[in-house]
Amino acid sequence: MPPQPIIATLLQHALTTPEQACIIAGNQTLTYADLAGAVAGWAKRLQAIGLARGDRVALALPNSPAFIAAYFGAQLTGAAVVLVNPQYRQTELNHLITDAEPAIVIATDENETLLREVMPARLPLLKPEQSRFGAPPADPAAFAPPNPNEMALIAYTSGTTGRAKGAVHTHASLAANCDAIIAAWRWTSADRLLLMLPLFHVHGLGVGVHGTIRSGASLELHPRFDAEVALQRMTDPAITLFFGVPTMYGRLIEAARRSGAPAHHMRLFVSGSAPLSPQTFAEFAALFGQPILERYGMTETGMNLTNPYDGERRPGSVGMPFPGQEARIVDRETRQPLPPEQVGEIQVRGPHLFRGYWRNPSATADAFTADGWFNTGDLGFVDRDGYFHITGRGRELIISGGYNIYPREVEEVLARHPAVAECVVYGQPDPDLGEVPVAAVVVQAGAMVTAGELIEHCRAYLAAYKRPRQIRFVADLPRNALGKVQRHLLVTDSPGARDRL
Repeated sequence: MPPQPIIATLLQHALTTPEQACIIAGNQTLTYADLAGAVAGWAKRLQAIGLARGDRVALALPNSPAFIAAYFGAQLTGAAVVLVNPQYRQTELNHLITDAEPAIVIATDENETLLREVMPARLPLLKPEQSRFGAPPADPAAFAPPNPNEMALIAYTSGTTGRAKGAVHTHASLAANCDAIIAAWRWTSADRLLLMLPLFHVHGLGVGVHGTIRSGASLELHPRFDAEVALQRMTDPAITLFFGVPTMYGRLIEAARRSGAPAHHMRLFVSGSAPLSPQTFAEFAALFGQPILERYGMTETGMNLTNPYDGERRPGSVGMPFPGQEARIVDRETRQPLPPEQVGEIQVRGPHLFRGYWRNPSATADAFTADGWFNTGDLGFVDRDGYFHITGRGRELIISGGYNIYPREVEEVLARHPAVAECVVYGQPDPDLGEVPVAAVVVQAGAMVTAGELIEHCRAYLAAYKRPRQIRFVADLPRNALGKVQRHLLVTDSPGARDRL
């Protein structure tokens, strides 16, 4: 029997522990009863303008209680939420809106203008009202929770074609992954998460928010990461959990060296979305008195592998499968399982896997084996103790500061400039962000253009983290006999693979 939806758990908490703190934002403490009433209020607003079961709601809000209330409010109506990065620009928004075909867009004044440029005129745009949760409260009892097997979330992730694909999760897949995380990390109602990750990303939402609600715990929500603020908040005895990406941990180390490591009350620090270097692992443990727990996840799967809560957290490893899940290493050609210490492709299987790519049956078929294993596209091996290690990424995705950048999307924007004849974008190692995007550009004969002009051109179309940090002008691009660009000749440590969380 599939697990009940997370929204159903939220409504239960509102009945059984209504005064339990749920979200702390600024100087406000919001209870489970507060959140449930606001969720019902959003559901009432959405239904009033025509949202129906099975529709999609594009959610383009910053980190705020309104984001969380609108997210669950849409699900309470039986709709699915499409996550939208508020930093997205015209190219990204156009593809997402065209592909997902949402019935309603929820946004703020700050991103309304850009959205209006790509939205069909008939598409309603709803804004949060001037209240704590963006909607007046309503009675949650007026709504029945969705079925576990209904579509709950579409999270867009880059694939092998270079176009972002929507990974479709059901309520059951999200809940199954959440239950596995709670069991593995001993999450209880006594915990409080210091949440500085973006909610439009499945790391912040699918782990941070879902885990909090499912366990009946609380979270302290911040609009963005700030190392100095994080260090100060870690001294609060109520704060017990912190989740971040490697770049955040590097900046926490720098801040702690400047001002001294805090006498924190944290029981767990978790890292993901990009590889954590053994150096950062060791430096953080020395300063903060405990090792980071590194795990491995993806947009399509949620969390797959984790270092143990009890026992050795091995640097350079992403640990073992979560409870109720499986992982293995297979030969990339034969697809047969490999013995320990041999590098191959990582495959995962379990109830946490997404249902498929939105309106893309061919990509879905390519992603799964006949017996239900998902091909991650990441390369690695399992050691003789059962710990998995990621050795490289099998495709071209760039991961910068925990954000995923697909080169083709940036290349298409650069190619619009009249001075660009050809270009290729690749990841260059960066000590702070892990990787940064760099573009090699062949200029049209007789044309004149500067690197600054090309980066400024990208500014109008792409989020800041996707813009090339460097433009390299080259006479031609290295190609193989088939005419394909050989990216590995442009950078020693070539990027690749599917989205990591």
